[in-house]
Amino acid sequence: MANKKLITGIWSKNEITILKKMFCNIATKELAKKLNRKSKSVEAKASQLGLKKTGKYLKKMGMRK
Repeated sequence: MANKKLITGIWSKNEITILKKMFCNIATKELAKKLNRKSKSVEAKASQLGLKKTGKYLKKMGMRK
């Protein structure tokens, strides 16, 4: 299987829509793979947009009681 080149730079409207819909309830690493971007890039864009993981997701991951 050929490696896809990671996307860098400007985010498309479609990517931002996907990020807004999925970020709160999916692992950042998994979402980065879907968007073909680095995890740090996804984290940075989510932070810029004010997105946060849900309490339910954090609890599931063992990060909250």
